[in-house]
Amino acid sequence: MLKITQLFLLGTLLIQTELGALQAQDLERKSLAVTVYNANFGIVKDVREAQMKSGISEIRLTDVAAQIDPTSVLVKSQGSIIEQNFRYDLASLSKILERYIEKEIRLIGEDKELLEGTLLSVQGNSVVLRKKDGGLLLIPSIDDYRLSVEALPDGLITKPTLVWLVNSKKSGKENLEVSYKTYGIRWHAEYVALLNPNDEQMELKAWVSVENNSGASYPNAKLKLVAGDVNQVSTQPVLAKAERATFGAAVADEAQFQENSFFEYHIYTLERPATLMENEVKQISLFEADGVRVKKKYLYRGGNSKVSVAIEFQNDKSSGLGQPMPKGTVRVMKSDGQSLEFIGEDELDHTPLKEKVNLKIGDAFDVVAEEVRENYKRISQSVNEQTYKVTLKNRKKENISVEVERYLGLNWEILDSSLKYEKKDASRVVFDVPVKSDSETVLKFTVRYVN
Repeated sequence: MLKITQLFLLGTLLIQTELGALQAQDLERKSLAVTVYNANFGIVKDVREAQMKSGISEIRLTDVAAQIDPTSVLVKSQGSIIEQNFRYDLASLSKILERYIEKEIRLIGEDKELLEGTLLSVQGNSVVLRKKDGGLLLIPSIDDYRLSVEALPDGLITKPTLVWLVNSKKSGKENLEVSYKTYGIRWHAEYVALLNPNDEQMELKAWVSVENNSGASYPNAKLKLVAGDVNQVSTQPVLAKAERATFGAAVADEAQFQENSFFEYHIYTLERPATLMENEVKQISLFEADGVRVKKKYLYRGGNSKVSVAIEFQNDKSSGLGQPMPKGTVRVMKSDGQSLEFIGEDELDHTPLKEKVNLKIGDAFDVVAEEVRENYKRISQSVNEQTYKVTLKNRKKENISVEVERYLGLNWEILDSSLKYEKKDASRVVFDVPVKSDSETVLKFTVRYVN
């Protein structure tokens, strides 16, 4: 892999006037805040102190996210912002070589062999040099060489850079408040539920995972997380997202998030600063709940599908919970008497207080459903009657109840049923079918359809 020895220095933050460059200076960061959303974007709020000069000055800020949406940038300054630019023509080997055609370069081999000359052409990894004696030197591959150049070519930068022209009425220190939207950063909840032996209660541990692939790190930032589905106009980041390998960093932390309603969403504010490193997944504890009352349910949805197993609970204080639950994955564990084992997982949507939660865990091994249509009778051209038989077999050692839900369409009427039923909505009906241990129960019902 070709290595580049750069014989130049770049300041991370430069201020210069229209008439000439001023001395490079670091803008002291006064505060940093990041608000992260579920939909792979965030809002960065960065306050910097700058030494302004009277008149027109150029301010450059380089440590911004590579996935920034430049049209979203907002700067608050005592001066007038008369122009704003986002520069993202980043330096790379190919771009540096292209700009050094007809200029002197040096290639240093692993054995310290030095090749010098004027660069005539570049084709992939192959280059052609003209030596000082006029001869040509063809190098098929420069992967084993280091490239030494005198300076970064004009127009290239090493980091994405925001540039402003500011017209200031007076000189002096000033806080610049910069905010912008960036892609490549998101958060989601992760839940781990531990069922008790009789499947009537669970311990629930909730975490938030913040994934930062935005192209910047955010040290000691005030972190907020917004839960909810926020509408966005579809757009693409200016910079193509590079392939990145994220890594996990589980952080067990006692600090809790402060949760508040915000517009039509919920916002979680971490009560301590957090550092979000680039290419990092950070996990932070959200809440824990013990003794949450749950109910195990067996569900059959028709069509000779398998009988599924779910756990159901109410998100209220009387059930041992009672707080907004951001969307995420719920992984359910249970002890087999020796160790904890994974028994299933499901996706949880954003769930407000006092709402019921149903999580599908898997399919029942010892509960089987068989369904047939026993009779079809045509009454008229627009009316017919159909009789269904559902046989539920329970090979377990305990009695169970299976919830049978059927979709019947819009114009229907149940004429006869062997068990009571409940009309769930205009098109669905639910039967509660008890099945004793090592036994079976037959549900039979007749439906009249009107087309």
